[in-house]
Amino acid sequence: MNKIANYLQEHLHGEVLATAEVRRYFSTDASVLTLTPSMVIYPQNTNDVRKIVRFTWQLAEKGHILPLTPRGHGSDLGGAAIGKGIVLVFPAHMNRILELNVKHRQIRVQPGINYRALQQTVESHGLFLPPYPSSIDRSTIGGAIANNTAGEKTLKYGATREYVESLEVVLANGELIQTNRLTKRELNRKKGLTTLEGDIYRQLDGLLIDNWELIQAHANPAVSKNSSGYELASVKHKDGSFDLTPLIVGSQGTLGIVSEAILKLESYNANTTLFAIFLEGLDDASEAIAQILKLKPSALEMVDGHLLALLRKTNSAWLKGVIEEPYPAIVLLAEFDDAGHRQQNTKSKKLEKLLKKFTARYKISTDFEEQQRLWSIRRSAAIVTANGDSDERAVPIIEDGVVPKERLTEFIEQIYALFKRNHLEVAVWGHAGDANLHLQPFLDLSKVGDRQKVFKLMDEYYDIVLSMGGSTCGEHNDGRLRAPYLKKSYGPEMYELFKQVKHIFDPHGTLNPGVKLDDGSDLVAMLRHEYSIPSLADHFPHI
Repeated sequence: MNKIANYLQEHLHGEVLATAEVRRYFSTDASVLTLTPSMVIYPQNTNDVRKIVRFTWQLAEKGHILPLTPRGHGSDLGGAAIGKGIVLVFPAHMNRILELNVKHRQIRVQPGINYRALQQTVESHGLFLPPYPSSIDRSTIGGAIANNTAGEKTLKYGATREYVESLEVVLANGELIQTNRLTKRELNRKKGLTTLEGDIYRQLDGLLIDNWELIQAHANPAVSKNSSGYELASVKHKDGSFDLTPLIVGSQGTLGIVSEAILKLESYNANTTLFAIFLEGLDDASEAIAQILKLKPSALEMVDGHLLALLRKTNSAWLKGVIEEPYPAIVLLAEFDDAGHRQQNTKSKKLEKLLKKFTARYKISTDFEEQQRLWSIRRSAAIVTANGDSDERAVPIIEDGVVPKERLTEFIEQIYALFKRNHLEVAVWGHAGDANLHLQPFLDLSKVGDRQKVFKLMDEYYDIVLSMGGSTCGEHNDGRLRAPYLKKSYGPEMYELFKQVKHIFDPHGTLNPGVKLDDGSDLVAMLRHEYSIPSLADHFPHI
């Protein structure tokens, strides 16, 4: 493999490393899995990416598969940022804002740019990119596009897919394409190309035509957010227009490698109104959430009393002066960011009137510093899960299920029962407005018994999610960890379509194999015997 590394280094501007230390570092991401790459490359520009991809295509044509895995800062929780071949690390060089058009609220960026850096830049112009994840400090825009990332503001503004207008993509053979919505006439011209791009347009259009009814049957899931599978329903519209962009978004580097992106932005309002609402029972929470959603908040987050109780054990000072014992069953954080002060004030009065009917305790704030103290209730999840004083760690194996909004409290009750059956401490937090919850059981992966629990818990948990008409991943995508559940989520016919899509784009299987689609990889063998992410200490680990 050093021979290949040396060859590539001679032809690239970026760096190629194959030392044991570097390979070991990139053998893990934020998931519980480990897979050691053959080498790591830091591409300096799009041309570097094209050369690398073309090289692996040529190898594949001779029967030698050298997989490619694009990677940002490795914050992926499903194992999509690890691979056994070449790992392409984008933040080192391809990390710039290339163009900002404030008037048209557009920005053109490279995939390795840090999400927080982008956000700070555009906020200085009165704009922002709404679907930022909780890992905004350490994640990249490329990772957000790969996962169709969502976050607290998705409730009002939508997920990443809605903000990607165009992509520059390196295809599996090294061809470079631009994606955008094509007219029917433009599509026909693309289908006439004698290139891989032409093959993709021809074959994909045929696939969509032949399976239109099946695809449309899955076009409107019962959940408010979903990052699993391939987004086929948005590619072709009834008017015949065609766009690969929504398909590439959320594909986790399995269909092509994004080298640039044009994103749209929204107007940013830093002056918000925040409610912290303390509810004594799940029944109250269900009704309160339903009523609050009618007021169209920009965010509606939650933590449960179990999480606060765990925090008391690990860091009792964190919430001092913010919330006192006895802790409520549920804490909701409802935010309004309407542009006009009058609109926020009207909604606040309506919410206060509503909360009096529930005899609920609450705090309301328009002061930034006080709001940050109230948001610390939600951020307490990071303190609990980052606690590493014992051999047991919070492991991200069942952490992103989403169900229909009306079944949220039933979902919480089922989670409590699951943890009780398995004799585990439970704590739940997440996006109450989207019924998208996060939870991470405490396990010691050095113990055989706890490693066996991982897959048992996953099977039981995803059975619960799917039985309720939910999705296995609302915002963190399939990765390697959830790939085995995709067929059960969509059914065998739709899963077969996903496999055909993958083959159309990646006929030799070099692009992040084992991610999204189950390739029979032995996840048990990949499971770590310890779980830690030392790099999280660089930032406060919001989750």
